[in-house]
This record gives sequence, C-alpha cells and structure tokens, in this order.
Amino acid sequence: MTYNITAPEQLNANINLPASKSISNRALVIYALSGGEILPDNLSDCDDTEVIIEALKYMPETIDIKAAGTAMRFMTAFLAVTPGTHVITGTERMRNRPIHILVDALRRLGADIEYTEKDGFPPLRITGKELEGGRLDIQGNVSSQFISALLMIAPKLKNGLKLKLDGDIISRPYVDLTLCTMRDFGVDAEWTDTDIIEVKPKPYTPIKYYIESDWSAASYWYEMVALSKDPEAEVELNGLTDGSLQGDSVVKYLFNMLGIKTIFGNKQRGVPTTVRLKKIGIRSARLDYDFKNQPDLAQTFVVTCAMMNMPFHFTGLASLHIKETDRIAALKTEMKKLGYIIDDGDGTELSWNGERCEPDADIAIDTYEDHRMALAFAPAAMTLGSIKINNPQVVTKSYPNFWDDLRKAGFIISE
Repeated sequence: MTYNITAPEQLNANINLPASKSISNRALVIYALSGGEILPDNLSDCDDTEVIIEALKYMPETIDIKAAGTAMRFMTAFLAVTPGTHVITGTERMRNRPIHILVDALRRLGADIEYTEKDGFPPLRITGKELEGGRLDIQGNVSSQFISALLMIAPKLKNGLKLKLDGDIISRPYVDLTLCTMRDFGVDAEWTDTDIIEVKPKPYTPIKYYIESDWSAASYWYEMVALSKDPEAEVELNGLTDGSLQGDSVVKYLFNMLGIKTIFGNKQRGVPTTVRLKKIGIRSARLDYDFKNQPDLAQTFVVTCAMMNMPFHFTGLASLHIKETDRIAALKTEMKKLGYIIDDGDGTELSWNGERCEPDADIAIDTYEDHRMALAFAPAAMTLGSIKINNPQVVTKSYPNFWDDLRKAGFIISE
C-alpha cells in the first residue's frame, strides 16, 4: 500500500495525541510486578503496548511480541522473575536485534535463560525464579531499555540491586523516567552517584495511575507547523504536561530554535493540558545537537532541517543502527530521493552542509517497517506540496490514529 499525502494551504488543528508509549510500557510491567488489579488509565493503544497487555493478560507458553523492541527487553526481565517457563520471540527483524547484553546481565543475577536459535538473539526460553540481586556492572552506552528492564525487576530481587553504569551513559532521561515511575509505585530507587543506581528490595504498591500524552508524537506536529507555508499556522495538542520526564519533551526547546513557540495552557507540573504551537518568525541559521539522550527525534529533525534548508550536524546516533531498521542508512537513502546528500561521518552522526543532488522523478518514501520513517517524512508534504509513503500502516507501532489526525488537520490522503 502507498499513501499519497497532499498538504493543506492553511494549518489549524486541535489534536488528541496518543498516550506516551514509554510511560505506558513501564507502568504496565510495574503494575504486573505489583500484583495490581487496576490497569493504568489512558494506556497507549499502539502496537508495542498492546503486545505487552496481551502477554501479561494470557501469559501463553510462547509470547510473540512481534516488532516491539521495548516489549522484548522489558518482558525478558519480567519473565526472569515470574514463575513458569516461557519462550519469547518476535518478527524476523526482532530475531536479529541483539539482546545478549541484557541476557548476560540477568544471568549474572542468576536468571535461567536459554537461546533457542542463535546465540545473542531472540527467541529466548526463560524459566522464572527468585533472583539474588546485589551488585551489577553494565556499560552505560547500551540501550536504556536494557537498563530500565533490570531496574524495574530490582525491587523483586532478594537483595535489591546496585547497578553501576560504566563509561558514557546514553538516553539518561529514559532511565530517569523509569526511576520516577518506579517511585510512583512506592519503591526506593535512586541515583546514589553519577554512575550508580540503587534499588532496595521492597514490594511495589498497586495504585491508580494515569498516563500522559506522548511528546515523541508531538514532534511530528511541531514539524508540520515549522514546514507550513502558512505564517498563521497553529496547532493545539492535548494531554501534554509541562516539566514532563519524557526525554523527547526537549522538542519544545529545539523547535524554538526553528521558529516555533510552545504555549502551555497550564504550567502545573504533572497536570495534562493543551499546548499551542505557533510560528514566531525567528530561527537559527543551523542546528547542531547531540541526540544521545533523545535518539528517536533524529528522523524528525533531519527531515525538518533539510526541508527548511537549514544545515545541521547531529551526533550521538550510534543506537540508530539497531532500531526497527538501520535508521542512519534509511535516512541517507530516503533523503537522497528528495535531493539531499546526508553525510554519516563515522557512522554515529548525521550532517548536511547544503549539498543537493537531482531528486527522483517519482518519489515514494520507503518505511523499512519503521514507524518513525513514515511519521517523520509525512510532514514534508508541507514543503513539497505532496509526498508518497510506502507501507504507511507501520505508524500503528506508536501512533495508530496518525493518518486520521492528518485528515482532521486538512491533509488529503489517497491510496
């Protein structure tokens, strides 16, 4: 399937954003570990969250988490401390995404985990049992989801967990989000040094829990306002909170440099409100930023800056190689179709100095089974007039109503 997306001349919309996938997935696992009977409220309806809900509800012998990387990491740790034997597997791409760092760490804590096919990769056969816990060292530059998976089960460990993160720590905001969610459920989990986290052995307390809207999803609406030719373009986004611990909430600062003002209806911390986006007419000449703490925003800003003819240099992108696709390679390929020569430096960065090439005659953006490719490239229609997106259904992984919301905002979408 291919969508042809035609942008409206004026942009004025009020959008109910999806709930945060990051918070939903953490809250669900913690809810299950707490023995709670009331599901968190306003859970994300995306694919990644749905597979966790299904797995926790039915706990089948074989758990297929499909393409959900977060679910694979979080459920692997959860199953290691949950009685019973289960096999956890996923799509072909998931079976080729490395998980040995997490498995090795869990085994050092005493977990019973076997690889059923290829060493270092899913599927995994896991027999859950009580784990001793104690001191554990792990590299800080691994996926934050490995770290978060270990932290969330830590209160269940006999001796708790003292986790030391060696070297450079990437995606720290996601670790902080995990710790905050854990504390909301009544456990003691704190940074005790710049590289050490301690979690005491203490049961989670079941509570009613509300999930705020997703700042990652908001980034695509910021992109639309930034790229709109309408100087009066304005979008209202519902359910976001000021002072959010979501790492991707940094979009409000970054897009300010791209000429977009963020206006909160209510600035009370933790209270969901409506956020208004509007143009301010002043922007930076170029954008340089280290995305090591917010790698999921890279696609948004590569497309936005190029479409705005703004040179950029983005670093801290090593983790993009092992996402739903190799996002660095995918971005270079698809941006070249649009006539932009993107450089990847040493493979951990992306930059553009203004170099152009002849764009393809009939451009259709490939999505590589990666939701963020579709989500980040669709707003380019604001600059190009229209754009074609192949396999647009991939957005269900994080933002199932994205195309309906675009229609609501005046976009014309045809197959």
